[in-house]
Amino acid sequence: MRYQRLSTGDQYRLIAVDDGTAFDLTAVKPRLDSFGDLAAAADIAGVGVDELASEIADEAPTVSPDSLSDGTLPVVPEEVWAAGVTYEISEEAREEESGMPEMYLHAYEADRPEIFFKATPSRTVGPGEAVGIRADSTWDVPEPELGIVLYDGSIVGYTIGNDMSSREIEGENPLYLPQAKMYERCCSIGPCVTSAEEIGDPHELTMSMEISRDGEVLYDDETSIGNMARSCEELVEHWRDHDVVPELGVLLTGTSLVPDDGFTLQPDDEVRIEIDEIGELSNPVIEV
Repeated sequence: MRYQRLSTGDQYRLIAVDDGTAFDLTAVKPRLDSFGDLAAAADIAGVGVDELASEIADEAPTVSPDSLSDGTLPVVPEEVWAAGVTYEISEEAREEESGMPEMYLHAYEADRPEIFFKATPSRTVGPGEAVGIRADSTWDVPEPELGIVLYDGSIVGYTIGNDMSSREIEGENPLYLPQAKMYERCCSIGPCVTSAEEIGDPHELTMSMEISRDGEVLYDDETSIGNMARSCEELVEHWRDHDVVPELGVLLTGTSLVPDDGFTLQPDDEVRIEIDEIGELSNPVIEV
């Protein structure tokens, strides 16, 4: 199943979409108004999120899929983390931007992956909301990534993430990574959470990204998640090791879709990211 969160103005409603039919789970269970609530209830019951949602959906009214408007985060993670240099092209791109290229090759080949803190809920936007480029940077790019949704450290679903990045700031000095990665509107997530049961093997998924400006497509490419040098399970294991992970979190898994060095985002650009079985995450760009 796919899960989205519908805003009705005064409250949120958890919607489960199964074979094109959208079920209002909150109408049956009023206290169940987020994917996090569903994951917690499923964990207590000892069942998967889809099994619990199916039981509730049997009594739930349906809503029009058209009512699932943009702007609402499908999941509100306590923390968003991200993995870097997990694809060969990403490692090569970061070598080119940096004065210390050997460090990225080492991270790509090492047993320990690069994992860093990315965003809080206040820095994260949903589908249709604007992502930000820093006003003090002249080289900014989106990074489309598969997002792993975890509840209590276990994989319960997948979403799409956009890890907005200043290549100029990071390239100037790797110690500037937090400023290059973490700022206002630095991350988007959506359009839904697709359950781990529905996805099966995430490494079989295809991911694509399109960037347009004034109606003209400037970038359009796709890749396979299977090209990742590390598995989702490996990245999750390293994130959890020796750390206190949030009850509900998202881990972005890196990208291999990197625009040419001469490209930088501008305000009013549109970034569209699509992953099989999850959908399309689309965001305009503003300067922050």
